[in-house]
Amino acid sequence: MKPLIAVVDYEMGNLHSVGKALQKAGARVRITSSPAVIRNAAGVVLPGVGAFGEAGKRLRSKRLFGPLMETFENDKPFLGICLGLQLLFERSEESAGQKGLGVLKGKVVKFSAKARESSVKQFKVPHMGWNTVSRGPAGSTPFLHDIGSENYFYFVHSYYPIPVEANLVATETLYGSRFCSSVARGRLFACQFHPEKSGDLGQKLLRNYVREVALCS
Repeated sequence: MKPLIAVVDYEMGNLHSVGKALQKAGARVRITSSPAVIRNAAGVVLPGVGAFGEAGKRLRSKRLFGPLMETFENDKPFLGICLGLQLLFERSEESAGQKGLGVLKGKVVKFSAKARESSVKQFKVPHMGWNTVSRGPAGSTPFLHDIGSENYFYFVHSYYPIPVEANLVATETLYGSRFCSSVARGRLFACQFHPEKSGDLGQKLLRNYVREVALCS
């Protein structure tokens, strides 16, 4: 039987699109808000669309912070998508006073007005549509296996993370200025872009994740 991947349901995000894309990539998927299921799953995916502060509140109210932290402590294969990347950090400009998971040191910031004024007319916030990613210091992660540099992925966001540890940056993307579009550490990978909306390359990334889960099971 294929190892189980838990897609964390905290009522924020395109859960079914993520679930279907993971199934297409070869996974057995459970969309769940059960702490027990998340603890027992072989891999955990945290998707998300919406506000940082509200997401943190919902994760806490559903008692999901503990199971997620255990995922990282046990080095279980983890995939964060969009808001699921931002929530790994300590705080966000979007929601002052609200704490993230704090797994990674750093903050989440909004694309600045100064960058908008100094760049081409096509620069709009939110950053929405296809854009390229280039490899960063952590670009050798197995999650990016067989994915070249300067390939296109699909983005929808107004905020992006600034990791304290630059060596965790797996990819960077140019939009007004360069920003961190994914991070990698051990069996953790999280991206600002949406692999489930990114065609063949997105499916390749998800297959890499599913393969990592299978190898660790």
